Amino acid sequence: MVFAIKEINNNSSLLPGVTLGYRILDSCDHVHTSLRSLLFLVNGTFSQTQADAAGSAKCISTAPVPAVIGLASSSPTRAVAQTLGPFRIPLLLHYLKKVNFTNQFKEKVYFDNNGEPVPLYDIINWQKNGRGNIRFQMVGTYDGSAPHGQQLKIDEGLIQWAGRHTEVPVSLCTPPCPPGTRQATRPGQPVCCFDCLPCAEGEISNISGATECTKCPQYYWPNKERVFCVAGIEEFLSYHEIMGIILISLSLFGVAVATVITVIFFLFRSTPIVKANNSEMSFLLLLSLKLCFLCTLVFVGRPSPWTCRARQAAFGISFVLCISCILVKTIVVLLAFRSTIPGSISLKLFGIPQQRVFIFFCTTGQIILCACWLALAPPYPYKNTSYQGGKIVLECKDEWPLGFYLVLGYIGLLSCMCFALAFLGRKLPDTFNEAKLITFSMLIFFAVWISFIPAYNSSPGKYTVAVEIFAILASTFGLLFCIFIPKCYVILLRPDLNTKKGMTGKMSK
Repeated sequence: MVFAIKEINNNSSLLPGVTLGYRILDSCDHVHTSLRSLLFLVNGTFSQTQADAAGSAKCISTAPVPAVIGLASSSPTRAVAQTLGPFRIPLLLHYLKKVNFTNQFKEKVYFDNNGEPVPLYDIINWQKNGRGNIRFQMVGTYDGSAPHGQQLKIDEGLIQWAGRHTEVPVSLCTPPCPPGTRQATRPGQPVCCFDCLPCAEGEISNISGATECTKCPQYYWPNKERVFCVAGIEEFLSYHEIMGIILISLSLFGVAVATVITVIFFLFRSTPIVKANNSEMSFLLLLSLKLCFLCTLVFVGRPSPWTCRARQAAFGISFVLCISCILVKTIVVLLAFRSTIPGSISLKLFGIPQQRVFIFFCTTGQIILCACWLALAPPYPYKNTSYQGGKIVLECKDEWPLGFYLVLGYIGLLSCMCFALAFLGRKLPDTFNEAKLITFSMLIFFAVWISFIPAYNSSPGKYTVAVEIFAILASTFGLLFCIFIPKCYVILLRPDLNTKKGMTGKMSK
């Protein structure tokens, strides 16, 4: 500061007609000492000792103090600034804003609005010469007055690193981790020492040295190297894949077989074997079996709000209609045997009208159950991304799984009743006892659906739907073949048994 003031006083072009004086007081970097010196300064009460400390005896006067230059440390400076406030003495900021000149070294000197000088620095590199002595090599500059982006200039070729190398030394004990991994620091070791861990499932890193992996967006999955995200592969039981084609073919084959049997029964409707087995119930049972086959078509294809609602409802209602018809046929077989007992009127009490009402109420109960299920918590299409391998399984999600098990349980209840009654009538003395056929068909039905439940819950993705379709087809084929194939055999190949005597076992051998 002394040098700067002397330069200003000796140069008439800087502050013409003005001579600057100064008083330097030591604050000892202490707030109290700073304030005491400040009050002596503004009051003009200097002793000769203080004047000697200031370095100039002839500047002791009551001349006004135009400005005060603050201290290096902040705490005393704030105390001084707050104390000077009532005296209206300026930290030279007002005057510094007006300073703008070029010195004898052709350097432009000026201050910004905050009274701060524009930064101008030389960047020095300490280097050792051949004799081991230190020399200072300027390798660049920083000029705050230069345009943006041009303030810093460095000549990297002049820089000499440790060990007299011209390249930047590598201060890592572990090479940067490649893309697809992340850096994990080693406990108790420097931060430059780390392990490279693969990104977790569903995460990627596409740069070297990544400290964290990035999670892929929804419905996207990392590629094999976990470097970028790819769209997940949507999976559902399609009409175009082999498994879907096989299941659809089996379903249509079942419809065709049921249709052929219906035609056979219609052509031979006047024969004893068709009449004896309640022809109206047989035709209704064949219709319900066709519906059971056809309901599997709703399970194949891309799930939609409509198909998700129709799947289980169509399955549940068609199967209840089917089991209700079999239950009626079983009851009729038992009552027909009892009607041979003198005075029995049981078959008359369960005639055709009563049979229709029984089937109607059984089926209506399932319809009401399905309607409540679909009204309260209907299944809806859902993209399941919990499977591995980047698969997005399109499935129908049940918010209320109990609804499905109630529908299945209702079918099971009717099936148990049907099996129990058919089992009781399996030894009736007719040559062609339908109760035996119903018993065997219900055993197959139970075997299929009992094995279905664990397979349904453990099958992944589209195979869950395939398991249910297979269970529907297997149980339907079991009912169709066990109940109707033996009758078709008699109608087509053993017409000699398709007589009243042949049906009652009174035919001569």
